[in-house]
Amino acid sequence: MGTSKVRWCKYRIFIAILIAASITAAGLLGFHKPYAKGCIMTYMYPTYIPVPLPNNATGGKYSLYLYHEGWKKIDHQLHLVKLSGVPVLFIPGNGGSYKQVRSIAAESDRAYNGGPLDAQYYHQSSFTPLEAESVEDFSSFSELLGRSKPDGRYANHLDWFTVDLEGEHSAMDGWILEEHSEYVVQAVHRILDRYRESLEMRSKHNDDKGEISPTNVILVGHSMGGFVARAAVVHRDIRPGSVRTVLTLSSPHRSPPLEVQPSFGRFFSKVNDAWIQGFKGSVSNGGHWSRPTLSDVVVVSIAGGSRDYQVRSRMASLDGIVPPTNGLTIGTTSMVNVFLSTEHQSILWCNQVAMQVSHTLLQLIDKKTGQLMINPHERMAVFVTNLRSALPSSFGWLPSIDSRIPLTFLRATRTGREDQAFGRDKGEIEVDESISSNKKMTAEKHRGTPIQDLFACPSHVFWLKEVPQSDLYIKSNIMTVLAMDGRRRVMDIERFAKDGDWFILATNLAPCVGVRVHLWPGSAKPGGFLDFEKAVEMSTKMTEIPTGPIQRQTEPGGQTEQAPPSGVLRFRPSDLHGFQFLTVSVAPRPSVRGTPPPTATMAVGQFFNPKKGKMAMSPLDLISTIYKKQEVLLEEGHAMFWNLSIAVSAGTLPVNLTVKTLSCGIQATVLAKDNPGPEELLKLCRGRCFPPVALVWDPPFGLEVLPNLDSEIVVVDSAPGIWGTSYGSEHTTIVLLVDPHCSYRASVEVSLSTASSRFVLVYGLQITGLTVAVILFALMRQARASERDVMVPSVVSCIEANLRSPFPLIFLAPGLSVIYHLLSTFGTETPPSLISFLGVSFVSYIFANGVVAALAIVSSIVFQIASFIQVFFKLRFQAYEGRPRAREPAQLRGCSLVIKKLRERPLLALVAGISVLLVFVHPSVGLIVLLLVHAWNCQTALCSHRLHKTLLWNAKKEDSGDESSNPAVFIDGDNHLETYRYRQGLLLLHLVTAIMLGPSLAAWVQISGLDRTPPSLLDLLLCFGIVLHGLYFSTLDPNITFVPLSSVFGSSTPEAGFSFIYGIFGLYCYYAGLAMAPYKAFYALALIGAVTAVLRFKDTQAGGLKADVFGKRRHPHTHRH
Repeated sequence: MGTSKVRWCKYRIFIAILIAASITAAGLLGFHKPYAKGCIMTYMYPTYIPVPLPNNATGGKYSLYLYHEGWKKIDHQLHLVKLSGVPVLFIPGNGGSYKQVRSIAAESDRAYNGGPLDAQYYHQSSFTPLEAESVEDFSSFSELLGRSKPDGRYANHLDWFTVDLEGEHSAMDGWILEEHSEYVVQAVHRILDRYRESLEMRSKHNDDKGEISPTNVILVGHSMGGFVARAAVVHRDIRPGSVRTVLTLSSPHRSPPLEVQPSFGRFFSKVNDAWIQGFKGSVSNGGHWSRPTLSDVVVVSIAGGSRDYQVRSRMASLDGIVPPTNGLTIGTTSMVNVFLSTEHQSILWCNQVAMQVSHTLLQLIDKKTGQLMINPHERMAVFVTNLRSALPSSFGWLPSIDSRIPLTFLRATRTGREDQAFGRDKGEIEVDESISSNKKMTAEKHRGTPIQDLFACPSHVFWLKEVPQSDLYIKSNIMTVLAMDGRRRVMDIERFAKDGDWFILATNLAPCVGVRVHLWPGSAKPGGFLDFEKAVEMSTKMTEIPTGPIQRQTEPGGQTEQAPPSGVLRFRPSDLHGFQFLTVSVAPRPSVRGTPPPTATMAVGQFFNPKKGKMAMSPLDLISTIYKKQEVLLEEGHAMFWNLSIAVSAGTLPVNLTVKTLSCGIQATVLAKDNPGPEELLKLCRGRCFPPVALVWDPPFGLEVLPNLDSEIVVVDSAPGIWGTSYGSEHTTIVLLVDPHCSYRASVEVSLSTASSRFVLVYGLQITGLTVAVILFALMRQARASERDVMVPSVVSCIEANLRSPFPLIFLAPGLSVIYHLLSTFGTETPPSLISFLGVSFVSYIFANGVVAALAIVSSIVFQIASFIQVFFKLRFQAYEGRPRAREPAQLRGCSLVIKKLRERPLLALVAGISVLLVFVHPSVGLIVLLLVHAWNCQTALCSHRLHKTLLWNAKKEDSGDESSNPAVFIDGDNHLETYRYRQGLLLLHLVTAIMLGPSLAAWVQISGLDRTPPSLLDLLLCFGIVLHGLYFSTLDPNITFVPLSSVFGSSTPEAGFSFIYGIFGLYCYYAGLAMAPYKAFYALALIGAVTAVLRFKDTQAGGLKADVFGKRRHPHTHRH
């Protein structure tokens, strides 16, 4: 029976280590996978002008610069005097340089001089119901946009300032972060004062008093600089109203990337709490309601997506911190004119991002004042329409206020003659039953308002009048446009839209200038589509999708492969209700000389049944693809809109999606070449059908578009297994736009390497907190063994006991997760999915056990080798130990006395020395010294145990007497072994805490000389408590009692002492790990140290055991191995 237990112990430990090693190795492999980089480099001619300090100010280690774009040499002082633009302050991130402003500043200069982007008539995103709130009707939203759109030229330029923060690592130390926020507040004040001084100076010389001095500064921060910007807004010294707009690029807001330092976590919580309270109004003593202090502040957070390994999208979310009316979180993958994921640093120089951000900031300038807009709703409207793609709202994934208006109501309000349109009395509007009550209320609210041109093309866009005689009447449910022939395609809605069919149009023609779409009522007759008063134009309802790279030619001089669609238009049954015909008008191609261009598919439209183009994958189906990929065959004439729903988020289990073209209806017999190969047929198919496009939607993450899809790993930057995830289900939706003229084979399989890298990346902080909990659980078992007067087990044996099933594994892993989920359900945070949360927490717990077991085995091997070498040499040279030593010199006798005094009180000496390091150097340095003390104690105890065993074995060889004649030898050896095992647990515990403070130590080392700041008082106190625990409780004391178990379970049950303390704080660290806040483990360890110090002090005062780091047990054990 004992042998079986040993084998199972090995199996459980081996499996835990194997899982941790496999995930780590596969994760590292996933990180090194190459991927296509779509960012374009930004070029510039930078000049950095130092902004001088005021006359009464003293210089510091930080500085402020003004950016100037251009290759000509300029006068710095004169340039500062001519300041007249809108001030923008750039704040670099962790280890960043002030020169990183050059990309976005240079692009904004070109944007101002070149003017607004060319007009696009695609559908723009609008407010969600939560974002609108006070802007409930669409006419108000349109009015906001109308005031913000530039008329040929921007009203003013942007003056870019940047702060030099000496490249300090603000992501590794909370104290550095606080210093940065204080300096940013000073920089904002200096900028505003500089504008006022420049305006006064120009007024004196030119007598020009018509200019307006800016009253606020736009803050743009990258990485930790974005959080510094938010911290500056709520700083106690900031001038009210001096910052009203904050834009962050790949910045953490919910939690820091390395949330392992207590002062770091406290500062984040402090700033976020201030923001939450800043958007809450208050009632004064007189009963007057006061506006929230941050009601005029707008914050936009742009996340890099799945390629950003430093700051995940969840960290960059403003959910729960800034209300939707004042905050917008968006990823670069769903950003207009970008649609790609960026790395943490490339988001700064990526030209697509820099250009779109520059034009958006320039649109924030008021046309009348030349300064930043005052109304926060106007600024939010600019950000929403210029940054967020309309694809999610067009496909119904994201609610939108314009989607609440039925299209039938638009047609009725346009004509003003409902009785003619529908054959009913005036004022009666037919709304489909599927339309919600909110839509009906919105329709009634908008009766008579000029919203009939909501999706119509502007009147100034030229369009040739259609000729009814040239109309093409489509006889099937698929419509194809092969050329810009200037003709109109007509489709009968009642004929093709049966049984709830939808209509979708994919085209590479631009709306309004290349193609126009109308819906016609039943009163319109074939051949008489000229009365446009009866029709509702839907051209600008088309949504833009990225086209990807230009398609290559199949052969030199031949036809190129089909270009991917650049726009998509979708109508639901409720949109088509009340209409008889759908027309697609195509603009004529300008006449050209010579041979006409080759035929190309320019638009494909189809009526389809969404039930036939739908596929769902359960968690079991998804897991089964690890062994065998799941395939689906799309035959010719299939639905162009194919919806694939994955039950598990692609952020947890990324999938490899492959779409291969099989055929396109071309028979080999009609080709000139005999027996053409498959590759030759595929070349022809690529010239006939547009390449597949995948739209990936994940509610917490957002949208990602994969154009020119062949084989791609679908991964979203979401974490559904974490507490506080954004709204929405954890299902990932993949929509395939595939040409119905071709047949395809689509396959899905889980990518294990990408899933492993995502797991380590997203849940690394959770594993860290659980690792501390696992060690505390091991110490709990060791303390309980001492209380029960049995042999103290090793750390590996304790881990094996924690992995036993069903108890305590089921209790500690999913059991506590269920309780945690119930608490989150009734708490303030958004609860995660139960299945994902249990699965992730269980794997994280096994991973943490594997890590601790590996550390314990490696450290045991090292100590065993070191003790063997030490005992070997000690026995070999023990003859020299009895020789008389040389007399000590007189000049060293004073030092010997000091050393003698310290040896009498070694514990006090260690506490004093480590405290000096904690206060005057760095807390992690003190923990490193504590680790050395633990290592020395482990080595000493193990050497003593091995020496006793060796001497006993030698004695047995010389004298074959009864080995039990001297039991004290066994007891002393066992005590040394127990001391080694317990101190090894302390070593592992404090090793993990020292590693958690490693980033802070690296940041401290990077700062040179007198510029180094003292450590945070909070970190110092908590580390001092950890030191007290390591020194004052370096040996187990079974006589300490906290819970009298004998009164409950009988006198045979030993009382619970420090096993209870370790168990309670182990559970606390377990919860802290699940909450992605491992820094809270410092509070638990410090409290253990405080309890230990108090008990030791009482023991000393009572005249009991001396408080010695090398103290012994109060009662001897009689047990043996």
